[in-house]
Amino acid sequence: MKYSLAIIGYGGIGSWHCANIREKIADITVKGALDIREEAREKAKSDGLIVYETLDELLSDREIDIVTIATPNDSHKDYVIACLRSGKNVVCEKPATMNPKDLEEIIAVSKETGKLFSVHHNRRWDKDYRIIKEILSSGQIGKPYFIESRVQGSRGAMHGWRSYKINGGGMVLDWGVHLLDQVMLLNETPVVSVGAHLFSIFSDEVDDNIKIFIRFEDGVSVVLEMSTNCFINHPRWHVTCTDGTAVVENWKCDGKIVQLATDSKMEWADDIVYTEAGPTRTMAPRPVHTTAELPLPEVETDWAEYYKNIIDVLSNDAELLVKPEQVLRVMRVIDLIFKADEAGTAISCNL
Repeated sequence: MKYSLAIIGYGGIGSWHCANIREKIADITVKGALDIREEAREKAKSDGLIVYETLDELLSDREIDIVTIATPNDSHKDYVIACLRSGKNVVCEKPATMNPKDLEEIIAVSKETGKLFSVHHNRRWDKDYRIIKEILSSGQIGKPYFIESRVQGSRGAMHGWRSYKINGGGMVLDWGVHLLDQVMLLNETPVVSVGAHLFSIFSDEVDDNIKIFIRFEDGVSVVLEMSTNCFINHPRWHVTCTDGTAVVENWKCDGKIVQLATDSKMEWADDIVYTEAGPTRTMAPRPVHTTAELPLPEVETDWAEYYKNIIDVLSNDAELLVKPEQVLRVMRVIDLIFKADEAGTAISCNL
């Protein structure tokens, strides 16, 4: 079965949805778009789309099965609920809402209407994330206890509407929601502590350089960092486990695994080891024979799996991959991130 889709918000992300669906998703036809900005309307026309004059006109189009919402964050809730109540299935850009309460309302309407609602968490298909997921799932370097995940740039201020608080701007709701979604899929035990250091270096209104600290019930400790003013980057991922360490250096997915060798028993000698840091035994390099260096696993990823899953859910009653309840769990942690930063201390929880 083929489905017809309309896009609300035809800016950079909205037009990206259109182009990529056309390229990769044969079972979806992008029919039209709605946007209040003239330049976006002209872009939609040039891309061969019908341009709806009003929301009611779009909602009245019985050919439309799915609506993708790609507007600024503060307008998501009203658009999602209007589309659900008009009988449309909805894909919403992240974050679905600006707070957990609004998302709870959307989920209730989705259940009431029986229409599909999902959030476009495309970065679940990022290659760097999938590499780390494969390493941890395999157990080849044991149980993780430190996970560090970072995205870092050096261009300074947030761009466009993302620099305004009223629109739901800021780094927590931009990249933070992605990195949280990833680590909360890597570890599904409850989050028991949330801390945050949120800086507004270039903005008077929103956070633009941030660190988030998460602790899970099983003891795993996570640091998430997002920076717009970093000129020497840390690795994209650095994961320390009981039997080794994995590093993904960058978006190109350069990196390696260093794991304990089979004959890795360490015996302490009485002699002090002299290093560049001075005399030490604890921080001296391990003997070479006690470790083995391995390449990162090869993984195949394709963002198109997201929309393919939407089609499979609608056509075959398949399991939805990006579930509203997963998104709500992330939003509840985000709510605590802002509270923790305001309080200046980590907050205990059970999420």
